[in-house]
Amino acid sequence: MATGFEGAIFDVDGVLVDSPHERAWKDSLRELMESDWADIRDQSSWSDDRFTPQVYQQVMSGKPRAAGALAALEYFEVPDAKDRVEAYGAYKQDMVVKLIEAGEFEAYPDALRFVLAVKGAGIPIAAASSSKNAGLFLRQIRLDTFAEQNGLSYDFLTPGLSLLDSFDVDISGRDFAQGKPHPEIFLTGASELGVPPEDCFVVEDAASGVQAAKAGGMAAIGLARADDEKLLAAERADLVVTSLDEIDVTALSRHELVRRTS
Repeated sequence: MATGFEGAIFDVDGVLVDSPHERAWKDSLRELMESDWADIRDQSSWSDDRFTPQVYQQVMSGKPRAAGALAALEYFEVPDAKDRVEAYGAYKQDMVVKLIEAGEFEAYPDALRFVLAVKGAGIPIAAASSSKNAGLFLRQIRLDTFAEQNGLSYDFLTPGLSLLDSFDVDISGRDFAQGKPHPEIFLTGASELGVPPEDCFVVEDAASGVQAAKAGGMAAIGLARADDEKLLAAERADLVVTSLDEIDVTALSRHELVRRTS
């Protein structure tokens, strides 16, 4: 008999939370271009209106900080890009921490419902984000409060349960030798869950994350929150949805990723 999925691995930014990362990357580059880097601005192809959500998704999303910074600088043809990565990454990090501490983010309700349903189905879950800031988000989100407000009841819910507490494994922000699209982060998540990669599914909103999941032999849900269904489908996501509410949780027990019929 066919057995179901035995592990679920979640990216964080763009999947579980509407994080200020995109805003921090964009705003910090603008501030640098208008101050410290003003002398090289005209030598680049950068303009603030060219830094679109599509650029963020296709060029930077899902990558570790240094890789994301370099990708953006090279995309905008900034002179001496490699020499500017550290400054850009540090500027962005300071900005994103301030935004997080100010509460400039929110959890996606569909994601919280899906996490609760998957965990309620007895499937162990892992958080696996490239971001070193993931824990700052996850510990501020109260799953018990969300469940109570939405009339949801699960045996594992306890008073004060945060989204971070709900994960059986959290490997977010670790320094891996290879970043996405290399599968190392997801393979590590599967290993620490004690589940074979082929019995895990990954939830990702970035093309590089879908690539990483497939390279690791895992099933992949592509979450198209940025009108990028075609991009995620092109990376061979097993199922592409615009909301995690679309997924048939009961089918996970059959090792299937399908949409609900109603």
